[in-house]
Amino acid sequence: MSGRRVEPPTRRLSRTHTTGNLPDSAFDSEVIPSSLAGIAPILRVANEIEGDCPRVAYLCRFYAFEKAHKLDPTSSGRGVRQFKTALLQRLERDAEPTMTARKKKSDAREMQSFYQEYYEQYIKALDATADKADRAALTKAYQTAAILFEVLKAVNQTEAAEVDPQIMEAGKDVEKKTEMYVPYNILPLDPAGANQAIMQFPEIKAAVTAIRNTRGLPWPANRQNEKPGTNQDLLDWLQAMFGFQKDNVANQREHLILLLANVHIRKTSKREPLPKLDEHAVDEVMKKLFKNYRKWHKYLGRKSSLWLPNIQQDLQQRKILYMGLYLLIWGEAANLRFMPECLCYIYHHMAFELYGMLAGKVSATTGENIKPAYGGDEESFLRKVVTPIYEVIAMEAKRSKDGTAKHSQWRNYDDLNEYFWSVDCFRLGWPMRADADFFYMLPGDGSNSKKKAFTDRNRWLGKTNFVEIRSFWHIFRSFDRMWTFHILSLQAMIILSWNGSGQPTGIFDQVVFKKILSIFITAAILKLVQVILDIILSWKARKAMKSSEILRYVLKVVVAAAWVIILPVCYAHTWDNPTGLGKIFKNWLGDKWESPSLYISAVVFYLVPNVLGAILFLLPIVKRFIESSNWRIVGILMWWAQPRLYVGRGMHENNFSLFKYTMFWILLIVTKLAFSYYVEIHPLVGPTKAIVRMHISAFEWHEFFPKARNNIGVVIALWAPIVLVYFMDIQIWYAIYSTIFGGIYGAFRRLGEIRTLGMLRSRFRSLPLAFYAHLIPPTEKQENQKRSLKTLLSRKFNEVTPNETKAFAKFAQLWNQVITSFRAEDLINNRETDLLLVPYSSNPDSDLIQWPPFLLASKIPIALDMAKNSVEGKGDDLLKRIKADPYMDCAVKECYASVKHVLSTIVEGDQEKSVIDEIFDKVETMTFKMSELPILYSMIVDLVFLLKNDKETASRERVVLLLQDMLEVVTRDMIEDGSRQGSFSNPSHGSYSRKTDETKQLFGKVVDPFPTNDAWMEQIKRLHLLLTVKESAMDVPVNLEARRRIAFFTNSLFMDMPCAPKVRNMLSFSVLTPYYKEDVLFSLKELQLENEDGVSILFYLQKIYPDEWKNFLQRVSCETEGDVLEQKEKVEELRRWASYRGQTLSRTVRGMMYYRQALELQSFLDMAKDEEIFEGYKVQVQQSIQDEHKTSQRSLWAQLQAVADLKFTYVVSCQMYGIQKRSGDDRAKNILDLMLSYPSLRVAYIDEVEEREKDKSQKVYYSVLVKAVDQLDQIIYRIKLPGRAILGEGKPENQNHAIIFTRGEGLQTIDMNQDNYLEEAFKMRNLLQEFFEDHGVRPPTILGLREHIFTGSVSSLAWFMSNQETSFVTIGQRLLANPLKVRFHYGHPDVFDRLFHITRGGISKASKVINLSEDIFAGFNSTLRQGNVTHHEYIQVGKGRDVGLNQISLFEAKIANGNGEQTLSRDIYRLGHRFDFFRMMSCYFTTVGFYFSTLVTVVTVYVFLYGRLYLVLSGLEKQVVRQAGILHNTALEAALASQSFVQLGMLMALPMVMEIGLERGFRNALSDFVVMQLQLAPVFFTFSLGTKTHYYGRTLLHGGAEYRATGRGFVVFHAKFADNYRFYSRSHFVKGIELLMLLIVYNVFGETYHNTVSYLLITVSMWFMVGTWLFAPFLFNPSGFEWQKIVDDWTDWNKWINNRGGIGVSVEKSWESWWEKEHEHLKYTGLRGQLCEILLSLRFFLYQYGLVYHLNITGTHKSVLVYGLSWLVIVVVLAILKTVSMGRRRFSADFQLVFRLLKGLLFIGFIAVIIVLYLVLHMTVRDLFACILAFMPTGWAILQIAQTCKPFVHRIGFWGSVRALARGYEFIMGLLLFAPVAVLAWFPFVSEFQTRLLFNQAFSRGLQISRILAGRKKDWSSKSKE
Repeated sequence: MSGRRVEPPTRRLSRTHTTGNLPDSAFDSEVIPSSLAGIAPILRVANEIEGDCPRVAYLCRFYAFEKAHKLDPTSSGRGVRQFKTALLQRLERDAEPTMTARKKKSDAREMQSFYQEYYEQYIKALDATADKADRAALTKAYQTAAILFEVLKAVNQTEAAEVDPQIMEAGKDVEKKTEMYVPYNILPLDPAGANQAIMQFPEIKAAVTAIRNTRGLPWPANRQNEKPGTNQDLLDWLQAMFGFQKDNVANQREHLILLLANVHIRKTSKREPLPKLDEHAVDEVMKKLFKNYRKWHKYLGRKSSLWLPNIQQDLQQRKILYMGLYLLIWGEAANLRFMPECLCYIYHHMAFELYGMLAGKVSATTGENIKPAYGGDEESFLRKVVTPIYEVIAMEAKRSKDGTAKHSQWRNYDDLNEYFWSVDCFRLGWPMRADADFFYMLPGDGSNSKKKAFTDRNRWLGKTNFVEIRSFWHIFRSFDRMWTFHILSLQAMIILSWNGSGQPTGIFDQVVFKKILSIFITAAILKLVQVILDIILSWKARKAMKSSEILRYVLKVVVAAAWVIILPVCYAHTWDNPTGLGKIFKNWLGDKWESPSLYISAVVFYLVPNVLGAILFLLPIVKRFIESSNWRIVGILMWWAQPRLYVGRGMHENNFSLFKYTMFWILLIVTKLAFSYYVEIHPLVGPTKAIVRMHISAFEWHEFFPKARNNIGVVIALWAPIVLVYFMDIQIWYAIYSTIFGGIYGAFRRLGEIRTLGMLRSRFRSLPLAFYAHLIPPTEKQENQKRSLKTLLSRKFNEVTPNETKAFAKFAQLWNQVITSFRAEDLINNRETDLLLVPYSSNPDSDLIQWPPFLLASKIPIALDMAKNSVEGKGDDLLKRIKADPYMDCAVKECYASVKHVLSTIVEGDQEKSVIDEIFDKVETMTFKMSELPILYSMIVDLVFLLKNDKETASRERVVLLLQDMLEVVTRDMIEDGSRQGSFSNPSHGSYSRKTDETKQLFGKVVDPFPTNDAWMEQIKRLHLLLTVKESAMDVPVNLEARRRIAFFTNSLFMDMPCAPKVRNMLSFSVLTPYYKEDVLFSLKELQLENEDGVSILFYLQKIYPDEWKNFLQRVSCETEGDVLEQKEKVEELRRWASYRGQTLSRTVRGMMYYRQALELQSFLDMAKDEEIFEGYKVQVQQSIQDEHKTSQRSLWAQLQAVADLKFTYVVSCQMYGIQKRSGDDRAKNILDLMLSYPSLRVAYIDEVEEREKDKSQKVYYSVLVKAVDQLDQIIYRIKLPGRAILGEGKPENQNHAIIFTRGEGLQTIDMNQDNYLEEAFKMRNLLQEFFEDHGVRPPTILGLREHIFTGSVSSLAWFMSNQETSFVTIGQRLLANPLKVRFHYGHPDVFDRLFHITRGGISKASKVINLSEDIFAGFNSTLRQGNVTHHEYIQVGKGRDVGLNQISLFEAKIANGNGEQTLSRDIYRLGHRFDFFRMMSCYFTTVGFYFSTLVTVVTVYVFLYGRLYLVLSGLEKQVVRQAGILHNTALEAALASQSFVQLGMLMALPMVMEIGLERGFRNALSDFVVMQLQLAPVFFTFSLGTKTHYYGRTLLHGGAEYRATGRGFVVFHAKFADNYRFYSRSHFVKGIELLMLLIVYNVFGETYHNTVSYLLITVSMWFMVGTWLFAPFLFNPSGFEWQKIVDDWTDWNKWINNRGGIGVSVEKSWESWWEKEHEHLKYTGLRGQLCEILLSLRFFLYQYGLVYHLNITGTHKSVLVYGLSWLVIVVVLAILKTVSMGRRRFSADFQLVFRLLKGLLFIGFIAVIIVLYLVLHMTVRDLFACILAFMPTGWAILQIAQTCKPFVHRIGFWGSVRALARGYEFIMGLLLFAPVAVLAWFPFVSEFQTRLLFNQAFSRGLQISRILAGRKKDWSSKSKE
């Protein structure tokens, strides 16, 4: 500071007029520019102490202002000037008021006084009770004190005042302790944390002791003085030697300790008295961490750098050093983590340096002791090792041009990583050579000056091992064996059918068999094609190839070409009189060879590799060994078979798995081939023969090839759709077989055994023991017994008996927590909660099992009726009837015991108690009159009611009267005369009559007050329920979701799952959720904001979830919404209630934190004593929390928390949190609120900070982990990054930066539209045990989970999507995992083997565009690296899906794009080649094959219709059809039926029906299927077919794949016509209109010779497809047929299509902008893509060519001149349009009259031409329509070609005309679509029908759609008050 007084500086910053007076919120300590991040802690302290001492807060802000000015004197940083100006305004405003409030004479004294007071009250107080204090509070207190001391020194310096020595001493102490008490994540490793519960665990102590063993390490000179420090450890030494970041070291220190500790627990059965880390635990972690490294150095033939000492005492230290080094490299590697072998390379050299330093090795070059090549100061590893490689990645990412460049023009992560699969990588050297080819970048890419010096383009390494080139040929190349099999089978079947009888037995005919042998020639040709494709598609990777690989390719071509020659020549020699080529081939050989044997010998020789492959296929263990071997001799032998690669080796399964999936595919293939032969091929052969023999000379157009032989055009048109269907229909058979086998597997896994509450009721008595068997850790004896008795078919549990009260007590704790969570989620109300709960505490001596009241409901009233109506003296009979119902028996016994206990508790006096005991003693021996029992029952009910609602003294008097009345009824009315004698009449007991003196009456006094403890109130409430509840148990709970969850949970306990270990012995795991900018928590404004129909989100949710809304109001004690809005706390509850029903981050976080809640309860059940368990978890935890200040970290609650911390971590990677926080975004506040609500939640984010260096401002990036402390976030770790983190796809990069903060051995990936349930979280221990179970040759590396789609009830579309997704994540993935063994990772919520994946590239891939579907590549990568992916259905996680058509289409488009990119990827290619044949088939049909089959389905329709168009317009069909008999051809009908099967969604429907039938019953499945058809599910699936086809095909041809955000919101709004048009124009509307024209032409010009019925049968599915593609978006659009909306949509669309585009004009505003954007993909496609686009566009010219010859005016002329004249007409019309367009631009303003006259003349001329044509040339109206059908497609073709050739069209100046023509076409298409919708909107019933169609599911749950869509929302009471 400058000057003597603490006032604002005289030299003030100039203010800008644009800033204005910012509100106080601008001074929030979080909303500051990134370049001033250093002042945030000071402002936080100012805010914190504002209330205690405003002047000190002012001084802190003033100091922050001056510090900000020093950080950025010129205010050049973003937002700095505005911030400093606003802060200065605040200082000016606060200066005088705070000066007045100052207590001391000067600011220095005020500051010292406050500091002294703070030090005494906080620091000393907390230090004095360090073992009891909150560790986080102590850390925060020291940080605050340090900042206050910093400000104090500045103030004293300003006022030239001396600081009190005592304060200086305190300040130094604080400074020292602040460095020591750093913020921590899980383990407080500083001295102050030693008393924390988690640090008391022996395994933690053992790991910490081991990691702090620094004995014998050579510390550098600058750290020698730190060597004796008690807290210095091995990772500190590694940091000192190699230059890692401090926070990276802290992060990996905790990571390594937790890893070692968790493995140590499992390896040691008993706790060691002295904490010593188990050697086996160290070995296991080391084995997992270095398994990939060991494979890598062996693969490259290099020696390992992991040298272990012979001295035993140093062995463990060395191992931990090696592990620590790897983790530190990995933790700081940033984007390099996607390149695991690159990390192996770095580690290889650094580990060797480590060994050299520890062994005292001397460098051969320098003669000195070995030192790290990149050692030195902190961040040296980041700067010198990570950053150079990162810059290569960044530059290559820049070359990708945001994914628009060709894949072959830049290196992705895989290319860069695969460079390290070759020994050439060692050319980089160590230290790495800056001039190495690896670092070379092509000039012009923004590389630095050193790299620009290299101008030789050949130095750029280019692609490695594989080139991703856009081509459909990848489908054949990747799965060539499958296509070869299909083609050869087709050839064989055609030959068999064409020759002889056509029966399969004809194969034994010598001639037929000889012809069939020709398939090997075809096989040779296909092999040649495959090899040529390999060379062409790998050409750009040739630089990275070894010479041996190039030689292999050359030899492959030569050999394949040789076989293509040899086999035909030999085959020709087998025939006696060959013709054509066969004759030439035979002449080459002469006659000396024996004919058949030569060809057979050649074939046998040709098949030798295939035979060897088949033998190895049957011996998978041999093939695994051969492929995994690194022996040179094996490599030489395998060189020809397949190129040697680091991945894709040894993936083969065991013999049993092989047998299962082989049998599956053999059955499927046999069925498919039989169907194809008998239904598709054989019926078509006869007509084909007839067509071939026919001679046709008359054509109806100009035929260019009139003498073509065999009518080849007709044959192609006939066979093309059949052949396409032949290749596609195996997908249908796969759907059928997968449905059957998936259903069988599901039944064996016991799915659906408990589907309803009725089934639950019948098996509930077995549930406690099922729970005990699965969710309670067994003893070793029990586990062995269980494993020996377990069978697949039998899974029976005994019913719980009174002797097993402990088992039931444990079950009760878990069951009650589940029910309580239901209540907290508002799935059930208070009454249902009471009916579902069992007592929290129980009596261990009691022999009663206390079942939930919902099972005992109405049992007492029924038993009462039975007793009342029973015959006197038939007590045994009554007892037998009661015991026949076990629940009734339990209810009677429990009520009896409870009444006895209640009466004994409330009465006073020994005499009264003895009377009660005597009465109850005689109950079992005496006979009662049952007729009086109802009276006594009613009195007991009244008594219990009074006790339950005891609030005043009057109730006690009523209790006394009731007791006396009950005694009188029992003694006078119920006890029979003979039994009444005895003690009851003994005068010593006094009189029972109320007529005697009151002082002598019995029961005249009761206890006062009544007991109020929880156990008493619980018992009274339960007794009241048992006595009074009469409704059926089938109705509780009412909520469907609650029923579903209870049913699934209870059913899962009867399924096969591993035994649960104790929590301390379980695998530790983390959950990671990536988050970008989605909703966190709905604000009240968002909830109340009404859309155009007057519907708010809150109102919508109230109608969708009416029962849950009522339950919420009951929970918050409110009657209406208005009552809720009156209280702030309840408003927050309302926001949470709504957010938990959306797809929000808060819902996901709540669900995932159930894991922690479950672990705490399970830890209690593991650790608690029997008496504590009987008292109950709830009671014990409450007592523990209350007593925590006495027992501190040794309390039970602290122990439970510590165990949960040890085992579970949840990290949410909020990528933008730092930016959101600085900008004051509400989402940042909501994220902070989540951290405050869940203290163990951690948030990771990428912090983008502006830092000044040498007067230059640059952006620096950090990975940051924060937690919540004292209402604010606190940074735990802050690790600097080499640059921008997001270089590839956003989500995987976001996951990658945060994965270093996860912990444990398992990692569950959860998306932010997911949910979890407490009851499912209890089974996580069991799931993690699957990593140790036998699942085949390899242990699991990914555990797949099933999902429940929770958005299915929102609308019919959401229901369709939900069913489709559910069938995929259940029956689909069940079959993929077993038996097919091809399940990958399809998204979330799979659990990864964390150590396996972090050492092999992570949990996803991130290269731009190619890894768009990032999740599945994790599965590909895992499988290729010898992983194993399993699937488990006893546990589920919730997931949200898109609910509106546009959202769903965006999602489908993204997935189709992703599959298009997968088709091009190296992963699919390698899987297709490295899998055996049958597993390859499974891989194909469950990944890209499904989308390719979908594409073929649509192409079949096009091929069929264009074939028919050719036949009709040429006149061939008229002559051929009847003669050849193809009008009603079975093959054609079967082909089109197969296409319809796919089109209508049957591929989806079959698995749906099976899974619903399995889990909910086949009656429900059938009814759901029928309802889906009535709700137009086929329309939805047909429409989705178009989406998949368009985006998959376009991605393969042109690219353009991109992430498409769907929004995940509630869709209750109406999408405008223009929005629908923009989105579906190219994918559906254009294609629909094209198909419509084809169908019209086929119908009109073919109607003279085929009947209507036949036409409809063949084309009905096509008409359905046309209607669906054109009008489904309007059918599924809310309010799509409301007239007012139609009018508004038309106005909006007209405005949009007429608006001009330009720079900055969005596609939503202008048609021109949209049009330019829509064909932007053609700009980036290559020459191949452009040629394909032009060739495809040529099909539109066929209309004009064919139709002009059918015009009446052309007569019988078939000359080509007719077609030429038609083009003349087009040119004239286009010229006239161009003239008018130019005239409008040039003359319409100055010569308006002339221009209008010109237009008039043109119009008159047009009419005159039409009249002349009509009168002279006899043109008809039909000719006019024919002209439209002919010329409109031609114009569209011209447009498509012009768009493809845009640069050329621009140059010649015609682009404006093309755009004008395109606008006209778009307008016509829009009009065609709009007109039918507008017509239907005239009829009101259409809108009503649509509403019911869309929201029928919601109707069934009480949704009032009419009110929603009309917006007739009633005013709530709160609004009326306002």
